[in-house]
Amino acid sequence: MSRLTDDQANAIREAAAEAVLAASEQGREGLEDDPDAHLLMVAASTVAAEETSRLLRQSITGARTAGHSWEALGRLLGISRQAAQQRFGLPATERTDSAPGDGPARRVLKPLHAFNEMEALEKEGRRGWHVVDYGYLFHLVEASPRKWEHRRLWWPSRRRRRLMEEEGWQLIVPSDFDSPWAYYKRRLNEPAEQ
Repeated sequence: MSRLTDDQANAIREAAAEAVLAASEQGREGLEDDPDAHLLMVAASTVAAEETSRLLRQSITGARTAGHSWEALGRLLGISRQAAQQRFGLPATERTDSAPGDGPARRVLKPLHAFNEMEALEKEGRRGWHVVDYGYLFHLVEASPRKWEHRRLWWPSRRRRRLMEEEGWQLIVPSDFDSPWAYYKRRLNEPAEQ
């Protein structure tokens, strides 16, 4: 099981504290002279807590996708397997293999995980299928007459997301899934393979 060293843990703590203190122009010194600087620290700490909570949830989802058990995650978090699953588990979402009405055909690709999903999406993209939703161990794809390509990025920065959009990539936003990865798709000007 992977655990951080004391030096790694301390470096993360220091970086988080420095990021919060950087919210005030005066930093630590402003806390001595300006009572409102304390409120700014509360606001900055709230943002930091929300972000670390999001990162934790995405890390856990990534570990589950990579095949790690709730028991292993619980041990790492210092809680029971059941507590880890109750706190971080996602409710099961029922999917259908086709879209209602007269819309394009849809299929669910499963079981997919971090090690096989991109190969599956590449194959399906050549055949005209593109991702419209995804969740734990599956991707929901929709038929199209054109080829598609898919990309997976690990926690992309705002700058990276902007560059992807400038290159014609579309972010795929899951309906109810918190993932450590961002998935993108881009339609190609080639007819889909039969």
